[in-house]
Amino acid sequence: MLLNQFLILGAALFAVGVYGVLARRNGVMVLMSIELMLNAVNINLVVFGVQHGVVSGQVFALFVIAVAAAEVGVGLAIVLLLYRNRTSIDVEDFDLMRG
Repeated sequence: MLLNQFLILGAALFAVGVYGVLARRNGVMVLMSIELMLNAVNINLVVFGVQHGVVSGQVFALFVIAVAAAEVGVGLAIVLLLYRNRTSIDVEDFDLMRG
């Protein structure tokens, strides 16, 4: 397959993720959209690594996967805390957690 096809796939996934972050109110959906954006970055890293014949693209993709796992853990903890306190996972309720 060509490089352009993978780049178009990565750009489409990233665009869907940005739309999800900007348009959604549900906290879990925002986290899923962030995961889509990180997966789009992973696709681009791996494709450019293969294109140039180096392994560093896959290594950076593994680091991005580790960061994504940490983001999910912290993000879901915040969403669960918000649901426990406000019985809603609406992103607009996040400002109520200031204290």
